[in-house]
Amino acid sequence: MNISFILVEPAVAENVGASARALKTMGFDRLMVVNSKAHLEPRARWVAHGSSDIMDNIKVFDTLGSALIDADLVIGTTAKRRRTHADYYPCTEIPRLIQRKAGLLENVAIVFGREESGLTNEELGLCHIFTGVPMKTGYPSLNLSQSVMIYAWELMRHSIGGQVPDGFHAKDPSGEKITHLRSSVKRLLVAIGYDCQSAVYSRIMERFEALGDKDAGLLLSVCSKLDELLPADSRGNNEVT
Repeated sequence: MNISFILVEPAVAENVGASARALKTMGFDRLMVVNSKAHLEPRARWVAHGSSDIMDNIKVFDTLGSALIDADLVIGTTAKRRRTHADYYPCTEIPRLIQRKAGLLENVAIVFGREESGLTNEELGLCHIFTGVPMKTGYPSLNLSQSVMIYAWELMRHSIGGQVPDGFHAKDPSGEKITHLRSSVKRLLVAIGYDCQSAVYSRIMERFEALGDKDAGLLLSVCSKLDELLPADSRGNNEVT
């Protein structure tokens, strides 16, 4: 799936450069500009540190409509609700909406409006769904490149388009490790007096699905230490199902 970020008539060169940098850090590389030459100004390059490849490959269009010819889903960003019967979604819901339609989508476009006035009603009319970033106060509004970063981050962390860098993605524990951990925890809970029908016992068992590999390893180490402190006749003698 291709995710394109489209800036409509950006006026501030630094915003284009900062947007390119935001996309680079989140693993995206498709930046489009509509009816603007701001990206050609030296100031854009000054801000786009480490993302010259994205700046070099910016696609420029005269109109938003021409930029959207290949788009299967067009997501328009707006700070205000301007269409009474339209559905508006917070930025956090966008990854879920894309995932629901993933099998039908090849090209997704996220459209950002002008710094001062956003998208026109006509431009919003070209969008399929509308989205905004929930804020505690209505003013000041988010900077253009800040908005781009938020959407790129939301998509990246749900593994849509961008890639989560190594070291930031929680590794799942192996089935063997979880089985060993379940057995150890069950035995210890019973040994210290928790009945297998108790709410605490059930809740702890449920939480195994949320454990990452490092968490599971840490808990196994703790279980091993606790086993050493238990009386010899209680170690390994509790068969719990």
